[in-house]
Amino acid sequence: SLAIIGRVKVPTTHAALEGVAAGIVQALRKLLEVAALRPEEIALIAHSTTQATNALLEGDVAAVGIIGMGRGPDAWLSRRATKVGAIPLAPGHALRTFHRFIDVGLGFSEDAVRHAVTDLVSAGAQAFVVSAAFGVDDVTLEERAVAAIRAEGRLACAGHEISQLYGLRNRTRTAVLNASMLPKMIETADMTERSVRDAGITAPLMIMRSDGGVMALDEMRRRPILTMLSGPAAGVAAAMMYVKLSDGIFLEVGGTSTDISAIRNGKAQVRAAELGGHRLYVRTLDVRTVGVAGGSMARVRAGRVYAVGPRSAHIAGLSYAAFPKAEMKVGEVTIISPRPGDPEEYVAIRTGKDITHTVTTTCAANFAGLVPAGDAADGNREQARIALERVAKMLGGTAEDVGEAMLSAAAAVCQPVVERLIGDYKLDRHLVTLMGGGGGASAIVPYLAREMGLRHVVAENADVISAIGVALAMVRETLERTVISPTNEDLLRIRRDAEAAVLRLGAAQGTIEIQIEIDAQKNVVRATASGATELRTRDLGAAEVPLAQVRDLVARSVGESPDQVSKLAETEGLAVWGADLKDIRLGGLWKSRRTALRVVDKDGVIRLQTNRGALRTTRAGQVVDDLRGFLEMHAKYGDGGKEIPDCFVLRGRKILDLTGLLNAEQVVSLANADLEGVNPDEPIVVVGSLRG
Repeated sequence: SLAIIGRVKVPTTHAALEGVAAGIVQALRKLLEVAALRPEEIALIAHSTTQATNALLEGDVAAVGIIGMGRGPDAWLSRRATKVGAIPLAPGHALRTFHRFIDVGLGFSEDAVRHAVTDLVSAGAQAFVVSAAFGVDDVTLEERAVAAIRAEGRLACAGHEISQLYGLRNRTRTAVLNASMLPKMIETADMTERSVRDAGITAPLMIMRSDGGVMALDEMRRRPILTMLSGPAAGVAAAMMYVKLSDGIFLEVGGTSTDISAIRNGKAQVRAAELGGHRLYVRTLDVRTVGVAGGSMARVRAGRVYAVGPRSAHIAGLSYAAFPKAEMKVGEVTIISPRPGDPEEYVAIRTGKDITHTVTTTCAANFAGLVPAGDAADGNREQARIALERVAKMLGGTAEDVGEAMLSAAAAVCQPVVERLIGDYKLDRHLVTLMGGGGGASAIVPYLAREMGLRHVVAENADVISAIGVALAMVRETLERTVISPTNEDLLRIRRDAEAAVLRLGAAQGTIEIQIEIDAQKNVVRATASGATELRTRDLGAAEVPLAQVRDLVARSVGESPDQVSKLAETEGLAVWGADLKDIRLGGLWKSRRTALRVVDKDGVIRLQTNRGALRTTRAGQVVDDLRGFLEMHAKYGDGGKEIPDCFVLRGRKILDLTGLLNAEQVVSLANADLEGVNPDEPIVVVGSLRG
C-alpha cells in the first residue's frame, strides 16, 4: 500500500555547479536516511520543476534557427508563415530567431539543409527548428531534415513533433519555443539523471508536465515545452489524485503568490498556452496566479490597512511575527519600502535597532483562530496578537480591525479570479469546494470561503502537496488534429493513437482512460489519454468505507438528511447514490423535481457529482442500445438543434468521460470501443448530467 513514510525539504541549489540537480540529490539522500530506506527500494522518482518557466521569464533561452520548407505556388506563403521573428518572453527579454527557406519543389536535398544550418550558425543560432507546409500530413521532409541536423551534433526539433494541428505559423512558433529550451533543459535533465544514478538509485525518473500528467526524462529532452507550468501542475495533480476533489477550485498558497485552478468532474481544466499575446499549440493547465499568499505584508495608506502584498516577508528578508526566530520583544512599528522600487507603505517591526519582523496574512489568520493546530501555518498566536495590537495602536484602531482588514484585502484579490473560473468552466456553485494546498493555505482559503459562502477544506500534508502530486500523477498525452466534420472512424483513429502514445510513455496496460473532445468551431479533435505508472497500479491500501459513512458523506454533499439519500446502482468499484430534490419558486407557485447523483468509490471519495442527473443500469453486451435510448430520452431541443446530456459510462473502477462529443452516434461509438473485449454480462451504469 502507498503511504507517506518520510518528508524532507532542502533549499533550491541554483548556485551549485550541478544546478538544481544538487538539491534533488541532497533531498533524496536526506529522505533515505529519515525514512530508513535503501536506494534499491525506490520504485519511482518524479519531480516538478520551474526551470522552463524561469528560463522564459529570465530570457535564458537559446537563439533559434528556423528552416522553413514548401513547394509550388504556395511556397511564398510558407516562407512568410515560418518567418516568425523575435518572440517576446517577458519585459526586457525576447527570443531571437533567424530564418532560411528551402523550396523543395524539385525534391529534398541534405546539402541544402546543411548549407542553411551553416548560414544560421553564422548568424547566431544555437538550436534549430524544421517546419514544412502540411508537415503534419507528410512528416518525411521534416524528419529527414532534422535527422541531418542532429547528425552534425546539433539540437533540433520538427514542427510535427510538437503539434499535429494545421496552422503553419502557430506550429512553427510553438516549435521555436521548444527548441529554445533544449540546451538548458537537456543540461538540467542530464545533470539530474547523472546525480540520481551516482546516488545508487536506478528507479525510473519522471517529470511533471504542464497539463497535470508526468512523462519520462527522455521525453523532456525532446519536448521541454511541455514542462512550462510543471511547478503549479504538481499541486493540481495532488488535488485530483490525493485529495480526489471532483468539482471545485484549488488554491495552492505559497509565501508570495497563490496559484488558482479549476477542477470539474475530477479533471483539471486546461487551455491553449499563450506567450507574448500569441497562441501556442500546446495545452497547459489553466492556472491563474495572484500576488497574495501566506507571507503577504500589510500595506498602509491614509491611516488604514488598504492592501496586502505583492511583497512578501521572505522576499523582504523579514520574519513573520507569528513565527519569531527567538522570543520577540515587539518594538516600534515602522513603514518601509522593502525592496528598491517598492512603495513606502509596507508595515515592519523593529526589535531593538533592527527591522526584523512584519505582520503577514498568516499572522492575521492565526490571530483570528482560522489556523488549526498542527497546520503548516500554525504559529504563535500570542506574538501575532501583540504585533497586530502595535500596528493597531499606530493606526488608531484594534488588532481585530487590522487582522480583518488584511484578510479581507487578500480575499478581495482572490475572489474575482475564483468567480471567473467558476463562470468560465460552468461549475455548479452548489457543488464547488475551495481546496487549499501549500504551506500558506490556512492563511487564505478559510476566510475566502467564508466571504464567498462556499465549502472549503485544507488538504492533509498541504505544505508538501506538490511533491505528493508528482508522485501520484498519471502518465498523460494529448493529441490534437484538425478534422472537418469528424467521422466515427476519425475519432476511433485518434483514440487508438492516444492510447499507443501513453503506452510508449510508460502507462500500465489496463489503467488507461481516454477522453475525446470536439471543437466544432475550430475543427479540432482532441484526445487526452492518461494511465497509471506501475507504482500507481498498487492498491492505495484503504479499507472499504462503511455504508453508513458513505450515506452521511452523500447527505452532506446534497444538503439533505441521511434518510433522504439511497444507493441506486453500482459496479465493481463504484456506487451511484441519489436524492430527489425539490425546487420551489415564486412563493410556492412553481415547483419542480430533480435528482442529485453522487458517484462514490470504494475509498469513500465522491468521484463525480451532478445536481440534475439521470442514470440507467445495463450490461456491457446491451450498452449500445441502452445508451442510444438513454441519450434520446434525455435530449433537449433548442435553437441550436438537438442537445444530448453530458454522459459518463461507469465500469468497474473506471469512469469513461464522454462529455466532449457532439452527438449520440459519437458517444455510442466511443463507448463501444472502450468496452471492446469486456464480458457481456459485466454491470455498466450510464450517468447523465441533464441540461437545465
